[in-house]
Amino acid sequence: MTRQATDPIYDIAIIGGGVNGCGIARDAAGRGASVVLFEQGDFAGATSSASTKLIHGGLRYLEQYEFRLVHEALAEREVLWKIAPHIIGPLRFVLPHHKGLRPAWLLRLGLFIYDHLGGRRLLPATRTLDLSSDVTGRPLREGYRRGFEYSDCRVDDSRLVVLNALDAAERGADIRPRTRVVSARRESEFWRIEVEAGGISQLVHARVLVNAAGPWVHQVLSEVAGVSSPAEVRLVQGSHIVVRKLYDHDRAYIFQNPDGRIIFAIPYHDDFTLIGTTDRDFGHTPGAPVASAEEIAYLCAAADEYFRAPVSPDDVVWAYSGVRPLYDDGASKAQEATRDYVLELDDADGQVPVLSVFGGKITTYRRLAEHAMRKLAPFLPAASARPWTGGAPLPGGDFGVEDRARLEGQLRRAHAGLDERLARRLVRSYGTRAMRILDGARTPGDLGSVFGADLTEAEVLHLMREEWALTAEDVLWRRTKLGLHFSAEETAALEDFMRRAGEMAGSPPATRSVPA
Repeated sequence: MTRQATDPIYDIAIIGGGVNGCGIARDAAGRGASVVLFEQGDFAGATSSASTKLIHGGLRYLEQYEFRLVHEALAEREVLWKIAPHIIGPLRFVLPHHKGLRPAWLLRLGLFIYDHLGGRRLLPATRTLDLSSDVTGRPLREGYRRGFEYSDCRVDDSRLVVLNALDAAERGADIRPRTRVVSARRESEFWRIEVEAGGISQLVHARVLVNAAGPWVHQVLSEVAGVSSPAEVRLVQGSHIVVRKLYDHDRAYIFQNPDGRIIFAIPYHDDFTLIGTTDRDFGHTPGAPVASAEEIAYLCAAADEYFRAPVSPDDVVWAYSGVRPLYDDGASKAQEATRDYVLELDDADGQVPVLSVFGGKITTYRRLAEHAMRKLAPFLPAASARPWTGGAPLPGGDFGVEDRARLEGQLRRAHAGLDERLARRLVRSYGTRAMRILDGARTPGDLGSVFGADLTEAEVLHLMREEWALTAEDVLWRRTKLGLHFSAEETAALEDFMRRAGEMAGSPPATRSVPA
């Protein structure tokens, strides 16, 4: 192993490239702090890409009296929509009344609170539906006559993570994917951190350590940093399935189950329906979760209870699973464990601080980052105390929430022959930065070979150059979801192209940053 001689010093070192780590990196860099972030794999490689793809208040959390969490999450919906209108958009949810489960009056009360708890301005209010005549009743089985429709938002979760990392880098953060933290030890004034990437070892120093390792938060704290903590993490597995689309309209469903849990059925990437999620304890050893046959059968049965079209495990075209690192509040059931976050600061006896992030959800990642910076403010006197992330668009999001269609039209007018579906996907992934992918292309052929679906060489090279993509998996399942359309042969061809392109470029850089 080769060891570098340089030994840089940062204000903040962050372990973990999920939504919370990248959100804190962005916030801190924008306040003028020098930041380094280490992610052992790819961004959003675990929990942050395995969500239900929603920015939502969490209607069911009202039953658990999580009013603070629901209020904060509801207020965040429109904030996040405004700063990332390319990857976040409004979505209407239909809640059919199921006789024998929660009574209609209780559903109406919950939705009234939901409408008024979070300062909703742009999203439309709840309304009652006659499912016997409304288009949303047609895909449902006979017997569902009454329903309620309310608002939340959808999100491309893994792109949200990457865009936070990208914005942090453009504001000066040193962002290092595929970099493992070997050890972190306290010295008199700094954390001494040893990292390894590509066979090269390096030491860095930081005034503050942030542990945002998700499911590995407790492991990093005890084994990497050598810090004991009374806080415990509860690992809860949530699995989802994707099937060919079950209906033609653009609204989602939220279904009640007899066991008290709920599932969503959501339009997904034009051609599919996403169904999830499950909640079950995962144990205490983080690993690669896999949607079990039992979970898949559960989700199919829950959907089959409501939809006319049968839903069976044979219909599943993709299943994915993630582990949520929830704060262990002693709840008896996995689905009842709090989704709120806890920030634990350890600076006992005047030692250099470590801040560990327990729990949280994608919807509240930005507020979590603000709260983290508030806790760290006494140790970072040079950093600005002014919160700023709620008013600054993420990369590509510098356009109005109603202007996505206009942007798609501009793209097509500027590039003759550009397919309408491709223009829509590029705008909904990259926003105004879609222009960078198409720069210099006068005809579709100028974008290079098409690997499958509508993925071109130009887009792949952009993702390698600008967004740290290194493998076909990075491109097909995190930067895009085009893996749903790719064959094994097409995936292998893309992998080979990226390997050769990386070799020609001297391999993609491990970081994109302004020197600290």
